[in-house]
Amino acid sequence: MARAPWLPFEAQTSYREHYRAARPGWLASGDQFDLLVQKHTSAESRVLDLGCGRTGGMERFWKQARLAVGIDPDRQSLAGRGQGMAVMQGGGEHLPFADGAFDIVVSVWVIEHLESPERVFAEIARVLRPQGRFIFLTPNALNPLIFGNRVGQLAPWLQQRLVAGVYGRQAADTFTVRYRANTVARLRELAGQTGFSVGELKVIADPTYVAFNALLFRAAMLGERVLPEGLGIHLLGDLERK
Repeated sequence: MARAPWLPFEAQTSYREHYRAARPGWLASGDQFDLLVQKHTSAESRVLDLGCGRTGGMERFWKQARLAVGIDPDRQSLAGRGQGMAVMQGGGEHLPFADGAFDIVVSVWVIEHLESPERVFAEIARVLRPQGRFIFLTPNALNPLIFGNRVGQLAPWLQQRLVAGVYGRQAADTFTVRYRANTVARLRELAGQTGFSVGELKVIADPTYVAFNALLFRAAMLGERVLPEGLGIHLLGDLERK
């Protein structure tokens, strides 16, 4: 059974509204991802949701596409899905699809877990048609909060307890993070090595991830002012297959 989180989604949403009021035009990373996916998805699109887990990146839009399929290595996550988009078990290192099978590959909160990101990026490029898009959302390894999570890998039991406490997530839904592709520089390098051009790589700030109360939220907003722009918590990517 999932625990009641220290940072309920409703509270985080409320703080995001406060942040948006102070930063006109700001959108949370998930909203920016959704807009990007919708921009490139049409009634003729063939879309692969890589690492779809229980919800994935196409859950809200799969009916808009000609074909949408999800793939994930974790059987338990797939079993926890409701009725909807077709899914299958498998990993990104060996995608069971023909060359050029898809127009778009999307991936949400997956890249940080990859053991061999260069192999996965090469496979994504293989199954995309020329000018196909790889759209993803992942943490920025340079962000101080994410750096703390990286240190937490030294004590996995502690990390699982913290994730369960903060987000109310079960231990079975907490996976090892490696951050082997989680900087703008590394993503650009991987793109060049695997046949992609970079359409967009955006760093997105969001202080609500430490907004356990109003005081911490204000402290996070103040801290954001002194942090370089490149240290925002999330990376939104749009790569184009050459």
